[in-house]
Amino acid sequence: MSNNWRWETFFEAMPIVLKGLGITIGLTFACFGFALIFGFVWTFIRRIPFSPIRWFVTWVMEFIRSTPPLVQLFFVYYALPMVPVIGVTLDPFTCAVLGIGIHYSTYIGEIYRSGIDSVDKGQWEASTALNFSTLDKWKKIILPQALPPTIPMLGNYFIIMFKEVPLASTIGVGGIMFMANSYGALNFAYLEPLTIVGIIFLLLSYPSSILINKLEVKLNTRFDKNALIGKSPKKRFFLSKNLEGSDRIV
Repeated sequence: MSNNWRWETFFEAMPIVLKGLGITIGLTFACFGFALIFGFVWTFIRRIPFSPIRWFVTWVMEFIRSTPPLVQLFFVYYALPMVPVIGVTLDPFTCAVLGIGIHYSTYIGEIYRSGIDSVDKGQWEASTALNFSTLDKWKKIILPQALPPTIPMLGNYFIIMFKEVPLASTIGVGGIMFMANSYGALNFAYLEPLTIVGIIFLLLSYPSSILINKLEVKLNTRFDKNALIGKSPKKRFFLSKNLEGSDRIV
């Protein structure tokens, strides 16, 4: 094993490590998409007006958040096939999407919950007064107001998830971390390929963090409630149907 930095090893390992970049990025988007969808599942189940279900779901979410994602990955990949009756064997990529996606969906579910709780009480009352169906109430009134302010937080979790995806290399997903480890094992040189992995994550995550921070500042200004209502917290919002026949908040 080489103990010194070698540029020839660095340039030799770079194209090999970069072969896994597409899988790393693809897995990040797959995990994030799954977490976005499953986050809604947690959120809506917790709003069921039946206390035992809410308590059980809350306990499950706390358990998932309190357990390391690596343990959950190993459970899905190694232990799930051994579960009686419901045991199923999945490929490494699918296991990574389930393990990482479910883990972070519990955090995203909390983001959704905070966004929904921030919607003014008058909006709920107005939608009920106008006899909106449950679907229309959520689709036209609640979610359009609850989701936009959560975008910066969701963006931050996307970056966090991107940096957690290398955990999937432990179950054989061929991302950049897996390729770097494979190169190191074959050539007894880990310094250069792992350095390449660090550089790739820095080049991709740092600019994304800057963009997310700028977006957060912009959206915080845009969706500041005091600004929207002319700095008068007592002013009510009303619903109207005067924009091409569609419902909107004015």
